[in-house]
Amino acid sequence: MENTYQTIYLAGGCYWGLELLLQEIPGVINTQVGFSGGHIKNVCYKEVTKGDTGHAETVMVQFDPTKLECVELLKEFFRIHNPTTLNQQGNDRGSQYRSVIFYTSDAQKEIAEMVINKINITKKWGAPIVTRVEPFGAFYPAEESHQNYLQKNPSGYTCHFKRELNFD
Repeated sequence: MENTYQTIYLAGGCYWGLELLLQEIPGVINTQVGFSGGHIKNVCYKEVTKGDTGHAETVMVQFDPTKLECVELLKEFFRIHNPTTLNQQGNDRGSQYRSVIFYTSDAQKEIAEMVINKINITKKWGAPIVTRVEPFGAFYPAEESHQNYLQKNPSGYTCHFKRELNFD
């Protein structure tokens, strides 16, 4: 049987909390934290924290579209972070904490734009979504100590939580 998994790259603030909540979504097969959207190759966490590499803390999400449609994955993404704050999630501030969907196909781009438009129409967030929709370029995995960080450090910092928002 051919592997039919899809991959999308989601940035929405500190990747520790985002990764943990994305992993809980049925149909998500694999995640990895790292960096996308910047101008330096093979970037590391210490470089990104300076805020001048152009990278966003990003989660690579591999999912099974027969169990989880991209539209549903993105609705969950918009429930677990605040997409209305520019370059900020909770106490984390800087362009590395911006909200971005890095799409890997034209279909993902169309779905992302459609989901953002539908959520904006509902006004459930109370402010317009500032999440960018950008083509995927490169992904640089973060150091091993950052992978599954909150599973390794259950009392670690997170500003992410699932909101009971209905976007339909």
